[in-house]
Amino acid sequence: MLEHLTTETRNEKTMNLDEMSITELLTVMNEEDEKVAKAVRVEIPSIAKAVDAIIQAKKQGGRLIYQGAGTSGRIGLLDAVECPPTFGTDPGEVIGLIAGGEKAFIKAVEGAEDRKELGVDDLKEIQLTSKDVVVGIAASGRTPYVIGGLEYANSIGANTIAVCCNKGSEVGNAAEIAIEVVNGPEVLTGSTRLKSGTSQKLICNMLSTASMVGVGKVYGNLMVDVQQTNKKLEERAKRIVMEATSCSYEKAKEYLVKAKDNSKLAILMILTNLSYEEALEKLNASQGFIREAIK
Repeated sequence: MLEHLTTETRNEKTMNLDEMSITELLTVMNEEDEKVAKAVRVEIPSIAKAVDAIIQAKKQGGRLIYQGAGTSGRIGLLDAVECPPTFGTDPGEVIGLIAGGEKAFIKAVEGAEDRKELGVDDLKEIQLTSKDVVVGIAASGRTPYVIGGLEYANSIGANTIAVCCNKGSEVGNAAEIAIEVVNGPEVLTGSTRLKSGTSQKLICNMLSTASMVGVGKVYGNLMVDVQQTNKKLEERAKRIVMEATSCSYEKAKEYLVKAKDNSKLAILMILTNLSYEEALEKLNASQGFIREAIK
């Protein structure tokens, strides 16, 4: 029942929300938001297990698939679409599925989240395999669409992870790894786009970023697989090469041309004096890890 869920209980600090001044309202929202990072920190052991599962899956050619409804689905989609430009992943490597389809990102599709079979259908549509990882995101922890997806993923041997905001949830019980963050009651009762949504975004940031570090998409703290899809990112690629090698702007620009716009190869060529072909061979042998390729 909803009344037993932490995400649905009333916040004692905001019982007179409609009588607060704007400053008072914003202050209490800010105070409640401060609690989110601490709540997420409690779940780091479970998040670490999830990251390890994603890394192992990706090393075997598996995909990271987020699945959710409403705000939860949108957060998964947001994380998925940011991976190609940030980490140079193929659009099919990290996928976001939302109940009701892509059109539900902009406008809610009523009732879609209440059907388990739709969660199954969406995974079948992308030809889910046992190599993949499915991350079911549901603030309440009881969304049928997500439960259906996780149950199907389990049935074919895919790894499953739950991200929700109530302990002992149905979604958590349906997954191999449960990340259940307790943020406390929302400022606006039941509005899980607030603290719950913030915690889910933080966790998705962790899952994707840490797993990409784990498969060699980062050198130091530089996004060395960044894709140069606009002028800003072209300049960022040059800055990344400069930071990684302590070279000049002109040299970074020169070597990016030699490396066919591949920042990793440009860095490796500068640091090792290898040719493009030699650097490419080294990088492939190190499975994309620059630090290993330099040795």
